[in-house]
Amino acid sequence: MVMLHGARQCGKTTLARMVAEDRGGAYVSLDDEVHRQAVLDDPIDYLSHFEQPLVIDEIQLGGDRVVRAIKQLVDESPALGRFLITGSTNFLTVPTISESLAGRVRILRLGPLSQAELSGSWPTAVSGWFEGEPGPIPASLLTKTDYLALVSRGGYPEVIDADPEDRRDWFGDYIETVVQRDIAALADIRKTASLPLLLRWTAALTSHQINLTDAARDLRVSPPTIVSYLEWLRTVFLIHELPAWSRSLWPKAGRRPKFHITDSGLAATLLGADADAMASPTHPATGPLLETFTVNEVARQLAALPTRCTLSHYRDRQGREIDLILEASDGGLAAVEVKATTSPALEHLDNLRWLRDRLDGIDPGAFRTGILLHTGAHAATLDDRLHLRPLNTLWSG
Repeated sequence: MVMLHGARQCGKTTLARMVAEDRGGAYVSLDDEVHRQAVLDDPIDYLSHFEQPLVIDEIQLGGDRVVRAIKQLVDESPALGRFLITGSTNFLTVPTISESLAGRVRILRLGPLSQAELSGSWPTAVSGWFEGEPGPIPASLLTKTDYLALVSRGGYPEVIDADPEDRRDWFGDYIETVVQRDIAALADIRKTASLPLLLRWTAALTSHQINLTDAARDLRVSPPTIVSYLEWLRTVFLIHELPAWSRSLWPKAGRRPKFHITDSGLAATLLGADADAMASPTHPATGPLLETFTVNEVARQLAALPTRCTLSHYRDRQGREIDLILEASDGGLAAVEVKATTSPALEHLDNLRWLRDRLDGIDPGAFRTGILLHTGAHAATLDDRLHLRPLNTLWSG
């Protein structure tokens, strides 16, 4: 079977219905109370009466009873592609589902639309980074205003073409639905009102390391509660964690993760920051939101590539920071810095240069590419394996 999970409204149901129609299968949604009750009453009998592949939408609403029934049916007849199950929560972290389906399921994550998908560009620059290729120079250049408009728009299909006011209202309703419906239904959380506050607090610190003690104090809840709430926001795909990168020979590297809101449009709405506001040179959200936009774009593109790698960030006690580090299974590494400036300077490459030199000394060949992405027009190779590229290099084939 295949498990397709991701945030609500990112296109899972549309995609799953297309697969069922193309393969001559059937579709059932457990969001429908009639179907949900029927499958809970007798899951084996109910599921056996449909054409295959059978799409079961919002599987988390069926809990362990339905998942175990699917497991039984697959074990009795282990043909490929019998079931496509979808969920708006992370299948592996839902407490009402203890069965992992290990060895029986391929798990795929679907996020909001990437710029590469929207522009129809493939392959993208990311696919060449581990071979030392920084990516092509884009045929058309965007202005900083263009980039900020993309940041504030985000990638949810429903509001791609919406005007800013409608998009703001949609995101407000979206957050309320996810918190009150998905999280409250699955978790024993008494203070659900704290969840939107925590989400806004996280948005204000998107692309920053989070101090749990500060969060607990500001939101007037205990640190263990903050940890639990952050986990639930991850479970419903509203935030994702970017762990700290380090190696055993780097004892001074920081250990705190960063948290990013999984859609820059959602983050901008939570902060009340539209493209016009972010255009101000002193707006505090411009740099962090542009970084979040970039991290999300890279993560979505990597999900469609055969290369398996980890994403992390770097910060040490000397204040050196690198926004994004991609590390492949063979140890190859690509490092990315994101700057909101239209006029990148040589010193903006200092941390990438330091990482390259350090790795060359202890693990020759590991550092493949260092890229500074910015909102200007400059594209150049300024040093060995260190490059400047406009941000839309990410989605220029």
